[in-house]
Amino acid sequence: MNQLPESYAHYLQDRDDAFIDTVRPVLQQSVADMNFGVRVVLLPHGVQARLDESIPYGQVVESVD
Repeated sequence: MNQLPESYAHYLQDRDDAFIDTVRPVLQQSVADMNFGVRVVLLPHGVQARLDESIPYGQVVESVD
């Protein structure tokens, strides 16, 4: 497994385990590909994360559903 870049590690800092368990695999996929950043969608009862080609690698953007 590739180590997360500082920006991704910082993003996960102080998050609860459920949040980390949801978001970390997508961050790791981003690291493996090194092409796209990650969009994290905050939902009323949870969170979703996905690669987003409009976001540069190493960046995380939050949005609200």
